[in-house]
Amino acid sequence: MAVSMKGKDLVSIRDLTVEEVWQVLKTTELMKLRWKSGQVDQPLKGKTLGMIFSKPSTRTRVSFEVAIYQLGGYALYMGAGDLQLGRGETIGDTGRVLSRYLDAIMIRTFDHRDVVALAEAASIPVINGLTDLLHPCQGLTDIFSIYEKLGRLQGVKLVYVGDANNVAHSLMNAGAKTGMHVVVCTPPGNEPDPAVLEGARRDAAETGATIELTHELGGAVRGADVIYTDTWTSMGQEALREKKLKELAPYQVNAALMRSTGKPTLFMHCLPAHRGEEVTDEVIDSPASVVFDQAENRLHTQKAILALVM
Repeated sequence: MAVSMKGKDLVSIRDLTVEEVWQVLKTTELMKLRWKSGQVDQPLKGKTLGMIFSKPSTRTRVSFEVAIYQLGGYALYMGAGDLQLGRGETIGDTGRVLSRYLDAIMIRTFDHRDVVALAEAASIPVINGLTDLLHPCQGLTDIFSIYEKLGRLQGVKLVYVGDANNVAHSLMNAGAKTGMHVVVCTPPGNEPDPAVLEGARRDAAETGATIELTHELGGAVRGADVIYTDTWTSMGQEALREKKLKELAPYQVNAALMRSTGKPTLFMHCLPAHRGEEVTDEVIDSPASVVFDQAENRLHTQKAILALVM
């Protein structure tokens, strides 16, 4: 592939063409292979990645810091107390100033509009490390992990079970770009954002993918190649915890649900997992579970993204 992505933002997977999505996946595959064989590639030597964290993180911070380090660059961490977007200085001014110091920005925050505004103002690539609406780096990691395990994406049936959050949104976007059949199975009142759903379905029409919503769990998982779930209470929703636990309890991924697919099925979760809530120990620790390979692949996918856009 020879698609140039230099200077490109990654605010949503929908920002990428089908060719660019595959460029990320194939670059991830190559980088992981070279890393596993002990080869050192430092295409970003002398480059600096600014990392803005309004939300705390384990995997995002560690994987991005290690990624830029392995590529020869440097990560500059800016926490909520170091930089307050939209308070005092405008987001636009922040983006313009940081563009004079840095080579790219990764931001993990609450309001998706902040990332959009930052990307519009900055003259360097802006990468969405997570917002309440979308988690594109996770979505790209997930489809790479499926491709790695199954050898294909076209026609793969992925069933997302639980609360239709930012991860579910990005899985819909990623599946739509790659010809997957994505089923989002939630209790009533927990459906995906209508605008995200509409956008994913538009993309799906171009690739042969399908994006389906349902509340009926048994029929949804039948024939699934992948069952995916996430924590029932997203960061910032702690006040809704008891309500979510009650609503989502029938949607727990357990051994009986995995057996009901009628075929060998992978289990995926972006972590951290609340064992005994959205998934049982028996499933997450089973041979069907690829959650720790998935977690490792955040590193390789984000290396690919950084190398391609910086």
